[in-house]
Amino acid sequence: YRLDQYRHRYPHCWRCGTPLVFRLVDEWYISMGPLYDQPREQLTREQVDASLRYQIMEVVDRIRWIPGFGHERELDWLRTMQDWMISKKRYWGLALPIYPCEACGTVAVMGGREELRARAVEGWEGLEGHTAHRPHIDEVKIACRVCGAPVSRIADVGNPWLDAGIVPFSTLHYREDPAYWQKWFPADFITESFPGQFRNWFYSLLAMSTVLRREPPFRTILGYATLFGEDGRPMHKSSGNLVEFDEAAERMGVDVMRWMYAKQRPEDNILFGYHTADEARRELLVLWNVFAFFVTYARSAGWDPSDAFAPAISERPVLDRWILSRTAGLAAEVRASLEAFEPRLAAAALARHIDELSTWYLRRSRRRFSRAAEPAEHASAFATLHDALLQLARVLAPVLPFLSEHLHQVLAVGIVDAARDSVHLTRWPDQELAPYRDATLEEGMATLLRAVELGRTLRGQAGIRVRQPLARLWLALPGGALAGSLNGARADELVGLLGDELNVREVELIGDESGLVKRRVKPLLPVIGPRLGHQIPAVMAAARADEVEYLPDGGVRLAGVTLSADEVEILATPLPGTAVAHHQGVVVVIDTTITDELLIEGHARELQRALQDLRRDAGLAIADRIEAWVEADEAILARLDPYLASIAQETNAALVHQGPAPAGAARGRLELEGRPVIVGLRRCDPLD
Repeated sequence: YRLDQYRHRYPHCWRCGTPLVFRLVDEWYISMGPLYDQPREQLTREQVDASLRYQIMEVVDRIRWIPGFGHERELDWLRTMQDWMISKKRYWGLALPIYPCEACGTVAVMGGREELRARAVEGWEGLEGHTAHRPHIDEVKIACRVCGAPVSRIADVGNPWLDAGIVPFSTLHYREDPAYWQKWFPADFITESFPGQFRNWFYSLLAMSTVLRREPPFRTILGYATLFGEDGRPMHKSSGNLVEFDEAAERMGVDVMRWMYAKQRPEDNILFGYHTADEARRELLVLWNVFAFFVTYARSAGWDPSDAFAPAISERPVLDRWILSRTAGLAAEVRASLEAFEPRLAAAALARHIDELSTWYLRRSRRRFSRAAEPAEHASAFATLHDALLQLARVLAPVLPFLSEHLHQVLAVGIVDAARDSVHLTRWPDQELAPYRDATLEEGMATLLRAVELGRTLRGQAGIRVRQPLARLWLALPGGALAGSLNGARADELVGLLGDELNVREVELIGDESGLVKRRVKPLLPVIGPRLGHQIPAVMAAARADEVEYLPDGGVRLAGVTLSADEVEILATPLPGTAVAHHQGVVVVIDTTITDELLIEGHARELQRALQDLRRDAGLAIADRIEAWVEADEAILARLDPYLASIAQETNAALVHQGPAPAGAARGRLELEGRPVIVGLRRCDPLD
């Protein structure tokens, strides 16, 4: 033979780097049984009964795995694993109750402490009063039932996963009190990081339960990936990217951490750190800002839910009815997601709702919270936003327990009659909110929001800022499928919202856009080719000749052949002075012509926005009255003059002067028609 030096990789302890040593030892195993060379579905009952691995597979099939690939990963482990090694050469651990007789080879396994007491012939007094761990249990010897020789326990302890796998039985007194155990078995839900657990904890639970009962030890399992540092590396102190929990809780906030975890796809690794926490915090600040807005305005107006007038839900504006309906839907959706053990879906629904509450409901309702609003609308806005926030706190509670508790304490405790002391003592609000649900209204608002997005897109493409008013918008809902949700009294309110949001003076509902655009049909050859075959030339010729019949469902008829909406592309060319966009059956056309009257109204809105920004930068409270100044050339001032009174009302200004601001006033600058405009303001003396 020949001896050579061979350079190779050698295992080291991942914690301290100490080299590890291989040595050959004897271990104890649980047989998994044969692995058959045929598909599972072809196995006989006798074959399954003779192989533990296939019995476990049958149990695996009865469990819900989240993510779904967990089911196949566990089966793959069972198909490839060898016998299960259950012993460890350690001192502390689960003492394996195995007693092999060195004299005759008989192996005895003790089934419990009482059996060991009955079989003991030596050393029981050393174990008395102690748990069944080393060194005390090693003092006990039993007599071999075959030859009578004294037998000692093997020195090995159990694999930790053997101990972990028996938990559903050992902790619930399976042998001592079967009726009590039956009340709790199987577990509804377990969760653990899945890398490695398919062959460790998940497997050991399954193996034990299969051996004892042939039943699943749990109904649902949520496996999740690994926590890494935000630099993408495993999180270790030695790597410099470890974030201690106490430090993270103090700097990030525990609800921010919970939000990060709740939104994470369980199958993806989570990158944890302060920068990723900032993104989660920004999302939660949206809700906090809505809450702060409500509290600030309610205190300024002296609004109190216990004695304030609140119109009936059916009499409130469409926006109020819509947000309450959405809140009712949210409660039902989040409950369903949590009961299905899908926290990510619950968090996604909550995030969408918070965005709708802030960027749509509150933005379109903001004016109704001012003192200048009509009394009924003023009261309705406060009552609705208070109710929406209060119910949202209850739905948020399982995911964001601390933020939701703060909202409840401020909005309910000591304010609302019969309010519970904690949000976590309230009932889930889905049944309470069910009467608020209005699916037709939600469908109509969804249509409206699609139109809003199309309108914003058209403005952006045309280079027209949103604060610049436009004269007209046409809204087409072909086929009437969506138009039904815009019928009746609420149609005017919804159309009004569309006009206000897109800053358009007039919105007109039309049957289709044919009178406003030139349409051209482009059949999709890869789609229709296999179906139409020899009819293709006639269809294409009809399309080129514009001999088209447009159908209500979005399809067309060419040369007597009906094509569905997904078999054609309809190209719309707008007429001069207009722009058009369409999506999911909604078509929006805007008039892009800007008259001198529209232009100066846009200037007035820019001026109003500049004063609002200056108020914010000056740190003024909402209730603070101001004096304002506008300095510009005479031509611009003359054109802006008719709008100064409304600007004063919207900015809570006692007066808006024409001319330079005095010393000490806050100043800002903007440009109108390429010329500078200087604005200034200062807080009015309370005695003025």
